Amino acid sequence: MLPLIIRKRTITAADPDVIQCVIDENRNKSRTQISRALCQKWNWRQPNGRLKDMACREVLLTLYRKNLINYPSGVHDGRNKERNQSIETVDIDTTPVACVFSQLKPLQLQLVRGSKSEPLYRSLVEQYHYLGYRQIVGNHLTYIAFSGDSPVACLGWGSAAWSVKSRDAFIGWDKKTKEKNLHFVANNTRFLVLPWVNVKCLASKLLSLNIKRISDDWMKVYHHPLYLLETFVDQSRFKGTCYKAANWIKVGQTKGTAKSGHDHMVHGKIKDVFLYPLDKIAGINLQDNPGRSSNFHPD
Repeated sequence: MLPLIIRKRTITAADPDVIQCVIDENRNKSRTQISRALCQKWNWRQPNGRLKDMACREVLLTLYRKNLINYPSGVHDGRNKERNQSIETVDIDTTPVACVFSQLKPLQLQLVRGSKSEPLYRSLVEQYHYLGYRQIVGNHLTYIAFSGDSPVACLGWGSAAWSVKSRDAFIGWDKKTKEKNLHFVANNTRFLVLPWVNVKCLASKLLSLNIKRISDDWMKVYHHPLYLLETFVDQSRFKGTCYKAANWIKVGQTKGTAKSGHDHMVHGKIKDVFLYPLDKIAGINLQDNPGRSSNFHPD
């Protein structure tokens, strides 16, 4: 059964005993505290120096499910239900905004993660996005677009999906190169123009504004740039018009499956896959092979 490779870390036959010692030393603490203690022992860190505690938690859960370690019960389930149900509603002005783009008050795209505006982002996405708010696991940034002092849209970005056949084919990378370079890709997990805002071309303009700054913002928080953006558009609800208008490239479709724990379930919701390369050498940076040709043609 061993060795195992979990979240790019090889677990050898000697590791379960070491891990169990860390668990026993922290038996009265939470799973989060245990995973952080193990990360510190391994010195397992992200490029920005932060502990890889979420990846470590998956290692612990996998070993527990295989009966290789004894692991205490968790307080929350893997979907963060209790935390998502406690989102506080923030009251705002919902007076309809209907005008041409040039008549809008000056637009400002505000990075809200970790700021006093973060509760507003959670509230708006929970109330008005069809998927609601979910705590993003892994690297992520969130933004609110304001027209004057009034919010008009929300955008959320997270770590890239692991398995996207059309994206991987478009880039032209193999599994080993993807493991090394996937952190240079970010996923547009939420995009919400508030329902009382009706301004033609606003969505594509906001995407363009966000595209211009997201790599720099990502660098400040996570200490590495982004070379590619991805998103998945539900065919049953949307046509991806704003992404097309903002020069994103449709490269294929998803299979209609989703990961649930360590398994994959079929949900049947086919989504279009759109990509946006952030610079002219994105293909080279992601392929890690300057001699290969690239499909990337950013405007």
